[in-house]
Amino acid sequence: MIGPIGIAVLCALFAWWISTGAILLAVRVADRRKGDTHVQIVVLAIGLLVIGLWGYRESLTGIDVRSAYIAFFSALAVWGWIELAFLSGVITGPNRLPAPDKIPEWERLIRAWGTVAYHEILLVVVLAWMVYVGWGQENGVGLWTFIILYFARISAKLNLYFGVPRINTEFIPEKLKHLSSHFRQTPINSFFPIAVTVLTFAVACWIERVLSATAIADKVGFSLLAALSALALIEHWLMVVPLPDAKLWRWMLPAPNTLRKDIKSEDVHGL
Repeated sequence: MIGPIGIAVLCALFAWWISTGAILLAVRVADRRKGDTHVQIVVLAIGLLVIGLWGYRESLTGIDVRSAYIAFFSALAVWGWIELAFLSGVITGPNRLPAPDKIPEWERLIRAWGTVAYHEILLVVVLAWMVYVGWGQENGVGLWTFIILYFARISAKLNLYFGVPRINTEFIPEKLKHLSSHFRQTPINSFFPIAVTVLTFAVACWIERVLSATAIADKVGFSLLAALSALALIEHWLMVVPLPDAKLWRWMLPAPNTLRKDIKSEDVHGL
């Protein structure tokens, strides 16, 4: 028997893998069908957002194991719909053009922000609502799940902007191909050590909470958060370490309509 902590960690790992694969699959299918399929998929999946928001609010006062899982998966559902809307090109930003070569850094920053502005604003609005209704409640698993996802994603985007050795372009959808021109492939930037240090500290803090907690529900909740933080940390290191983790999802996806000849599939990482 692996116990409740082991089950929680496995659930977090499986949820990360299957949700990522499901979103990539939906977007890849939409890319192949063209037309309004991207919008249709996002609209059809809006129930995921509604259920996630409802589940998050309903779980706030729960102090049992079931409530911890409901909070965690509800926050993932909300995050997943927003990511689907972004990767489908439905909620992105006003700038959908590639970055020109040799532009000033201030212009590069403005153009990069323009590619994700609407998406970032939506994330901030949802996060603010979650904090407003959930701060100080008995069950903080859902809130902290979204907070981890939010700040880990902001950190990842900043690292891609500042420059990292390895950049994932294999899973960039057709409607977001312009994003790769706003990335920078360089040796490790000065922000990267700060990011991985903060994430490592977060993982350590959640593990300490797991070890010090007495209630099973608390152990499960903190285990879910520790596993999610560890996954975020691993994803950061995959911007540096040459591991072909894209194989985790490549096998389940239909082939894209076109292949970019300038990108080697083994030079990318998942997410």
